[in-house]
Amino acid sequence: MGNPSPKYSKPGQVLVKINGSWISNAHTLFASLAFIGALITGIALHYKKIVQNEHYGFPDEWFPSVSATIGDRYPERSVFMIFIAITSGPRFLLVGLFYLLAAKPNSIRPKVLLVTGLLRTISCGGWTYVTSTDDHDWHDIFMITYLVLTLPWTIIGISLTHSDSKSLFYRKVFASCFFGTLVPLIYFFIQHKVHKIAGAYTIYAFFEWSLCIFDVAFDAATFYDFQALELRIVDVKGVTDATQYAAPTKANPALKKFQGISFFSFLVGVINSFIFWSVLTSLPLLIWYFPLWYMGISGYEAFLLSIVAPVLLCIGPFLTLFSTVPQLAYLGTIIGVASFWAHKPELRLELVGIGSGFAFIALAVQFWNISSKPLLGLHRATAFSIGLLASSIAKYAFYTNNPIWPIMHKENGGWNVTGIVIGVIGAVLVTRPQIRPSPASTATSKESALAAGAGFGGLIFALHTLLSDSTTIMLWGWEGFPVRGPLAVPHGLITFAVMAFGIYIGITRRASTGSWPAYFLGSAGAFVMYTCPGWIGYIGGMILAGYLMSIVPVILESAGRHHPAASFGFGAFVLVLLYLAHVWIVAYAFVPGGPLLRERSDIVLILQQVAIGLGIFSYRRIKVSANTAISQSGSSVTAALTSIASQAFKTLTVLLAISAAITFKRFHRDAPKPYHPEEKLMTAAIWTVHFGLDNDMWASEGRMRDVINELEIDVIGFLESDTQRAIMGHRDLTQQIAEELGYYSDFGPGPNKHTWGCALLSKFPILNSTHHLLPSPVGELAPAIHATLDVYGQPVDVVVFHSGQEEDPEDRRLQSLGVADIMHGSSNPLVLLSYLVTKPLEGNYNTYVSEHSGMHDVDPSDWDRWCQYILYKNIKRTGYARVSRSTITDTEIQVGKFVVGEPENTSNKQIPESQVPEGRRFPALFRGDGVRGHRYHVFDEPRYFE
Repeated sequence: MGNPSPKYSKPGQVLVKINGSWISNAHTLFASLAFIGALITGIALHYKKIVQNEHYGFPDEWFPSVSATIGDRYPERSVFMIFIAITSGPRFLLVGLFYLLAAKPNSIRPKVLLVTGLLRTISCGGWTYVTSTDDHDWHDIFMITYLVLTLPWTIIGISLTHSDSKSLFYRKVFASCFFGTLVPLIYFFIQHKVHKIAGAYTIYAFFEWSLCIFDVAFDAATFYDFQALELRIVDVKGVTDATQYAAPTKANPALKKFQGISFFSFLVGVINSFIFWSVLTSLPLLIWYFPLWYMGISGYEAFLLSIVAPVLLCIGPFLTLFSTVPQLAYLGTIIGVASFWAHKPELRLELVGIGSGFAFIALAVQFWNISSKPLLGLHRATAFSIGLLASSIAKYAFYTNNPIWPIMHKENGGWNVTGIVIGVIGAVLVTRPQIRPSPASTATSKESALAAGAGFGGLIFALHTLLSDSTTIMLWGWEGFPVRGPLAVPHGLITFAVMAFGIYIGITRRASTGSWPAYFLGSAGAFVMYTCPGWIGYIGGMILAGYLMSIVPVILESAGRHHPAASFGFGAFVLVLLYLAHVWIVAYAFVPGGPLLRERSDIVLILQQVAIGLGIFSYRRIKVSANTAISQSGSSVTAALTSIASQAFKTLTVLLAISAAITFKRFHRDAPKPYHPEEKLMTAAIWTVHFGLDNDMWASEGRMRDVINELEIDVIGFLESDTQRAIMGHRDLTQQIAEELGYYSDFGPGPNKHTWGCALLSKFPILNSTHHLLPSPVGELAPAIHATLDVYGQPVDVVVFHSGQEEDPEDRRLQSLGVADIMHGSSNPLVLLSYLVTKPLEGNYNTYVSEHSGMHDVDPSDWDRWCQYILYKNIKRTGYARVSRSTITDTEIQVGKFVVGEPENTSNKQIPESQVPEGRRFPALFRGDGVRGHRYHVFDEPRYFE
């Protein structure tokens, strides 16, 4: 029996229909991608070449012109050409639809508009695909033709726009901006070409790029005109298979209001949230690089204000543009990820600032008027929370560095290009179904935009400073050895599980999470975390963590009920203030008004909770909450809620499975072993690591690991190593080195101890460690670790210490007395790995090296020291070396070799290397020019002692 004959459509059946506004959106999107893609690619690959002109180059000229960017260099030229080619389809359709809208009987103007639009599109293809290198004359002819045709296209387009069309206002604005920009454009071109003024071409370039923006924006206004049009493909003869286009079974009308809660859109939201958190957490980290080198306020801190960008949405055209084409803000956020291509630190920070501004605009627009679509806010807020969890898991996999941060690149383990690709996909696929209707505010008079904004700022601050890394809350209660609390591995998995639980509770128990009892429970968790060490403090932190993740929907939905410039703009400003307070508590010695917040983590924590409380207050003022609406909406809402919970559960299960696999991989490793056990040798070193950012603002853990391994260091003290703050990225510099080389590690005093940090890595088991804060009545706090190691069966004490800065001599005197007492109280062999800020044989040096302390200098003849010193007692010293830092930090590595089980020798008599057993020698790799910028310096070779 043969197959049944196919069922054909009836003649006239509509196969596909597309709203005309999509033509306008597609044109705007692809035209923007052409210019933005070429700019990002050009800056990343040929920055100094494309800013070079016939008179000047970098740094006199530092921003490329449009022609230099899209000109003759591969691949940016190809990026531009590809997207312009894609734009051509929507462009011809745009011209045709505009003509159809404007056509009038017996009127010549619409026909002139049509011809002008077609010729203008063709001339655009001319100057795009015929470059000045191919044929300079024809390139200029096409370009001039395009510019000349812009005048009638603009004037006639405005004249044919209906007076009651919303597009008329925007066409007038962008046309005025376009032609107004020509005057300064020509002026600065003359300054460059005729007067040869340095920097004039860069200013010219900004106006040239502005012309492109205004040109694209003028045509983007067709969005409002084309909404009334629809393109259809009709089977006029009934030749297609009818079953392919049969109308679906009519759905329950109640389900229409749940538009936008598909699993696909959920995953897109997770991707975009991951990018948001990656860009936001990188901004303070990059800012920190500059005051770090300036040793005080640098001016670059102003880039933190970029996150207040939602205030720009008070400008009507901006709000309309970003809400109409939400892809633009998300694509702008990708600039923050792509900034890694810029090798100049200043430029990288500028690009991350731009990306962060777009990130907050995107977030504000996505939640604006969210209450007009039931459960859409819950859907998006859940995806936003899971994006944070995903970013934290990514850091867990990469030893607390986010792989797409702009401090990462291919050489140090970055996945930046992958991040860009994923981010672009998420940006292009994003939607905003609540665009219509779009009132400025759906809140009642009893609700407060400022309170909702404060809640938003407080929540983002708490999520960033406590949960953007799985180790932060652990280190708040870390006390050293023996271990009395959680460890980064494997207990990071617990943090992720609690975060996931909070997210799920936020879906299924919204009425409870937005209540005052839940708020007070979360605040109680914060109090326990702050006051209690070890496991108790961690449990309090987990209560707070679960609460914070659960309230993301109620806080974001509440903020979305107000005008985004008010709630999200003010909230971002609150976030800036909290960031500054968060820095001031530890940087008080270097900032104006610092003593007011000195060591007051409690105040910052209280401010955070008060801000969140205001957000809960705003939520509780909603007259008819989402929960009340749900209870009245019937089974369709229950089905939608179940769908959201299912989507979250699936995604969370996958993420937790990934984190479990990471935990298994990281946790199962061999016990550390010293480099030369046959000699009973302990090689000890001190290194001020400058917070793990090298001189060019790249993460330096990998380079640190390599030189430590090649120097065969058994015990090393890190100074300036507490990176568990927003300004340092919430990183743990010990993790990668400890796990990949095999060390026991002590992070030292945690972030709630308000120090710049000291850490200890040891090949030998750490039997006990005590954390100290030395007297610091005026200046920065001086941290110390006093650890007892099991060195070949012999208890050996190691003290890692960082004294205060030079400006506070009384602090340093008191600290020297305190450390001398610690060393005096030890009866074990002891090595001090320190940063003392004193000249050899002078001042406080004679307190550290004294009869009371019992300590000896590793090399008293080394006169060229000021900061770093190695001291010892009751252990045999055999060698000492100074190794240059390359570009990793601003301080060298000092290394001492000690032997356990042989009598102490303090004669300071040096011997040649030939008399030293081979196992006790320093590696020959660092002699002469050394390797990768590391070499023995000052003495140009190691020193050995009897």
